[in-house]
Amino acid sequence: MLKEFRDFIARGNVMDMAVGIIIGAAFTAIVSSVVEDLINPIIGLFTGGIDFSNQFIVLSGRGDYASLETAREAGAAVFAYGSFLMAVVNFLIIAGVVFMLVKAVNRAKEAVSRDPKAPVVEEPAGPTELEVLMEIRDRLKA
Repeated sequence: MLKEFRDFIARGNVMDMAVGIIIGAAFTAIVSSVVEDLINPIIGLFTGGIDFSNQFIVLSGRGDYASLETAREAGAAVFAYGSFLMAVVNFLIIAGVVFMLVKAVNRAKEAVSRDPKAPVVEEPAGPTELEVLMEIRDRLKA
């Protein structure tokens, strides 16, 4: 059983998936930092200093909370639309980068699979339709 498990783990697909998950987790931290530390301040410049990650609406009660964190600590039900918008921005950035990476990997695989030194072999062309019809005609005459 231990040998089967070791063989399963040693397969390329499982190892590739594990590496992908680890890199994905690290990449998510980088993208979160880009959004929080770079994109939010730029958006804040255009919106008059509004921090979108701290935008919320209190759904329960009439509490006047200074921040999303204090509203959550007080146990108020909040609609944190700013956090949601930032999650959407994170997703779009990650999806865009993953798309570009997959596209680059596919191009690299294509380039490797094509050998520029290999001669292009043209398949012999079969008889044309006219030649086939003429052959049928000739056989029918005979």
